[in-house]
Amino acid sequence: MAFDIKLLEILACPVCKGKLDYKKEQKQLICNFDRLVYNIVDDIPVLLESEAQRLTDTDNS
Repeated sequence: MAFDIKLLEILACPVCKGKLDYKKEQKQLICNFDRLVYNIVDDIPVLLESEAQRLTDTDNS
């Protein structure tokens, strides 16, 4: 089973409630406003601020 991209219509960043961008190859959801990266583990997005990583300038977003 793969991550269902239809979920992007209802998922939002838990910090700012903004839109998330899906990066299929990296299995990540990215909030460009807060510059946070949320991993997708076993096809389930982990939308916890405490588990998020900071988006760096070298990351391709």
